[in-house]
Amino acid sequence: MFQIRLHGRGGQGVVSGAEMLSVAAFLEGRYAQAFPSFGSERMGAPVMAFCRIDDKEIRLREPVLEPDALIVQDPTLLHQVELFSGLRPAGRVLINSTRSFDELGLSGLAQGPRGFVLCSLPATELALKHVGRAVPNAALLGGFAAVTGLVAIESVLAAIRQKFRGVVAEKNIEAAKEAYDLAVKMRESAHA
Repeated sequence: MFQIRLHGRGGQGVVSGAEMLSVAAFLEGRYAQAFPSFGSERMGAPVMAFCRIDDKEIRLREPVLEPDALIVQDPTLLHQVELFSGLRPAGRVLINSTRSFDELGLSGLAQGPRGFVLCSLPATELALKHVGRAVPNAALLGGFAAVTGLVAIESVLAAIRQKFRGVVAEKNIEAAKEAYDLAVKMRESAHA
């Protein structure tokens, strides 16, 4: 089972991101679940959502405490919340930021004993460019497809089309595609 924890703030599409990721996996014939963790938070308050993907039925219903991957939609949470708590060794970390991991104060994560795989993408900027709003979830899902290979980009795009309609869907798809291409280039340059 592959478990993902998404962190962000209310209004950034954290819950929708988890839902679209689970739909992408479902479209590939796998079992998936997505659910949020929030109380009476308001716009801008920290929010978490979870997604599980497996080839067999998923019976767990509790929050993801030991994720295989983290998607961080708001980098201001990096030093406010225990984001990396429970992240498995060699876990994937995708952060919405224009800054490097050195600039974010996180460069030790990749070299540490747990060897996390790190990727930073300007998802908010891509969302503003394509969608016209600072909602980075679709762009981050495109980046997630590239970084993990867990779901195909085509499945992510199909999930976006199911969530949104018309022009809004197409704009989010463009953001996801550009993020995917950017993450692929970053991965290739890291291995060169």
